[in-house]
Amino acid sequence: MRKATILTAILCLSGLSLCDTRSGRLENVTEVGSPDTGMPAQDEGTRPLPSPETGETHESVRGDGNMEEPEPTSVSDFENSYNYVLSRLAAMDQAIHKLNVGHYTLDVKMSQLLDRVSRLDGKIGEAEDALQQVLLLSKGNRKEVGRLEGCQKGRRVGYKCFLVYRTYESYAGAAQQCQERGGRMAMPRDRKEQEALADYARSFFHPGNWPVWLGINDQRSEGLYLFEDGTRVTYFQWRKHFLSSQPDGGKRENCVAMSSDDGDWWDNYCDRRMYYLCEFDA
Repeated sequence: MRKATILTAILCLSGLSLCDTRSGRLENVTEVGSPDTGMPAQDEGTRPLPSPETGETHESVRGDGNMEEPEPTSVSDFENSYNYVLSRLAAMDQAIHKLNVGHYTLDVKMSQLLDRVSRLDGKIGEAEDALQQVLLLSKGNRKEVGRLEGCQKGRRVGYKCFLVYRTYESYAGAAQQCQERGGRMAMPRDRKEQEALADYARSFFHPGNWPVWLGINDQRSEGLYLFEDGTRVTYFQWRKHFLSSQPDGGKRENCVAMSSDDGDWWDNYCDRRMYYLCEFDA
């Protein structure tokens, strides 16, 4: 009977102790008085209650058994700075995304523009080809018109037609104008052609006297007179007079003109501007 009483007291004392699972120490919650002295248990104040899941203390119990509210925790400056940096990074990410979208849109528009420019270049090339064809046809038509005009408005001599143009040109300019009209500068090759050409010029300018360019020069070699086509002149109609015998210009005057009153030839400065005669194939 006495043994059972002692065992019961030991169990009662053991039941008053709790095991602290986090530190591994036994901690007294309530002290009881010594059986020897009979002193009452002392209140240690408020004890925290562990969380059933994490073991962290959220609330505390006062000695009178009432629950005590936890103190509010303040956010640190580091957390504020961290959150601010995160928000700025998110804003930068959105801005970069917008830039990428704009860059893609610009790239698409640039590709479309380059494609249109390429097509436009093709159209311009086609237009240039068509324009070249028109120019060639225009030159051909102009030559044909010039030939017809020379024979209708001018003087026909054998297989040639001569026509005077009353526009002032240098020797080179006159040669170019005759060529563009489908002819060449007048080249009287014999006495018959020379007399017919002189009669035509005299009647055209009557009663005046005007010099007109012929297709004869000695620009290649002094004293060697050639026609405009490069063949050598074999018949001459130089003016012969005791006061002004031609040619007298030497190396300065290398191009030949004909007087309209008598048909005589004179050597002149090639850059002098005067009327000119063209010939066309009949």
